[in-house]
Parts: sequence; C-alpha cells; structure tokens
Amino acid sequence: MWLHLLAFIAVFLLGPPLSWYRSQFFKAVLAVFFFALSLGFLAYPDASLGATWLWTFVAVFVASQGLPRVAALAAVGSLAGGALLINLAQGAGNANAYSQAVTIASVGLMMMAFSRQLATIRELRQTQHELAELAVREERSRVARDMHDILGHSLTVIAVKAELAGRLLPIDPGKAAAEIADLEDLARGALEDVRATVGGYRGVNVLSELANARTALAAAGIDAELPGAADAVPATSRELFGWVLREGVTNVIRHGGAGRCRVTLSARQLQVDDDGVGPRTPEPGTGAGGSGLKGLGERAAAAGATLEVGRSELGGFRLRLTL
Repeated sequence: MWLHLLAFIAVFLLGPPLSWYRSQFFKAVLAVFFFALSLGFLAYPDASLGATWLWTFVAVFVASQGLPRVAALAAVGSLAGGALLINLAQGAGNANAYSQAVTIASVGLMMMAFSRQLATIRELRQTQHELAELAVREERSRVARDMHDILGHSLTVIAVKAELAGRLLPIDPGKAAAEIADLEDLARGALEDVRATVGGYRGVNVLSELANARTALAAAGIDAELPGAADAVPATSRELFGWVLREGVTNVIRHGGAGRCRVTLSARQLQVDDDGVGPRTPEPGTGAGGSGLKGLGERAAAAGATLEVGRSELGGFRLRLTL
C-alpha cells in the first residue's frame, strides 16, 4: 500500500510539470515510461483498487499530454484494455473491472481534450504576441513613411519660397515679405502635419493636393498643367491619389530640373509627367529607388494598385498610379 501511495505522490508531483516541457521527444519518452509503469502496477498482485485507479489516472494524463493524438488514443485504449484484462484475470468482479476500464477511457479522453485546449491557448497567445509585434512594426513603418512624404513636400516648398524671397528682397521687398509670410504659414502647417502623423490622424486628399501642387509649382517657376477637379476619382481612392500626387510634384521640384509638369487624372489612374532629366532607368518599372517612392509602392500595394516609374513622353520623369 505504501509503495503505491509513494509512487502516486511522485508521479502526481513530477509527472505533470515534466510533461509541460516543450520538447516533444522528452514528453513522448516520459509518457512511454509512465505508461509502462502503470501497466506494471496494474499487474501487481497486491494492488488495491483505489491505488490502481489513482496511478492509472495520472498515467493517462501524462500519456495524453505527451503523445500525438493517435498515440495517445492507443495509450488510453491500452490502459483501459489492460486494466480490464488484469482485473478479470485476478478475479475482480465484472462490474468493477468494466467500471474501471470505462473510467480510465473516459478520463483519458477528457485529458486529451483538455491538453488540446491548453495547446490551443498557447498557440493563441503566441499569435497575439506576433500580431502585437507586427502592429508595432507597421506603425513604425507608417510614421516613417508619412514623415517622409509630409516633411519632404513641405520642406521642399519652404526651400523654394525661401529662395524666391531672397531673390525678391532687393528688387521688391513687398513681394518678398509676402513670400516670407507664406513661409511662416507653411512651417506652422508642417508642424501640425507632424503632430497629426504621430497621433495617427493625418489625412491627405487629392483635391487639397491639387491646390498645393499648383502653389508649389508656381513658386518653383514650373509651368503646371493640372486638372481643375477630381470628381472622377472614387472617394475611397482620393487619399492614395493625394499621396501619389504630393510625392510626384515634390520629385518634380526637387530632383527633375523641369520647366513643365503635367498631371492627368481619371477614375482609375493618376499620372505625373515632367520635361526634366528623367529617371535613372529609361524603361518603366516598379519598385524604384528612394524612400519616398518605396513608401508610395507600399501604399499602392496595400490598396491593390500598381505604381510605375519611367520616362515621360515629355522627356523627363513619369510617375503613374493605376488602380
């Protein structure tokens, strides 16, 4: 009796914690070990019915935790069948023998279901952890992309207007003062945009970007051919069109060396052309270099659109977004 009690205490204290090890091989070896010991104690001549049941329940638990589903089913079935045969062979009553076999099978199946619930909970926690990390990475990417797009455009316009104000100051102080006043407004607007971006509330619209493009191109001395309205653009696509227009015009002013910029707009396409130096690669393509165009590519891909960069028929740079 004492042997059974000590064995049960040892297995009860050590079996479940050991079965929680992540190593599948270790758990399988542990399950086979307790499975064999359980059958041995079932066959022990002096085993009391209560001690045998307790030992068997713990062995079933370990087996269901440590083995794959098919092997666990086989282990539970073997324990139930072994208990039935051994009890019948030792002269136990049919009722007790069958009752113990049914109980072992029932408890084993319940433990298997419980272990699957634990595994599902662990997988859900791991998935939640991965989703949280993904959300952090996406938020960092969003902030970096928006910062580039917003500050790149605003600082480009500020630089152009500051240069214009410097040229006007000796010949027309009044116009120079007006440009300087615009600089203050632009700087304040850029600051508000940064705050909105950090807070996640920054929005861009193709209608407002058309007006901004007209002002920025005029300040840079670039002839602009812009559509007067954007009614054809679906409401769900106006933000994406706005980002592409902003980046395209910023590139025309900053990098293109252009004297002319043309923007064409339809329900499914936005195209920005200039007559500047053009792209480094003469053939159109996607995934052009530069963090701004890279960010636009990510935005377009997220919306199921295509962003293309190539040489314009005007001789310079072409940026095209197609839904």
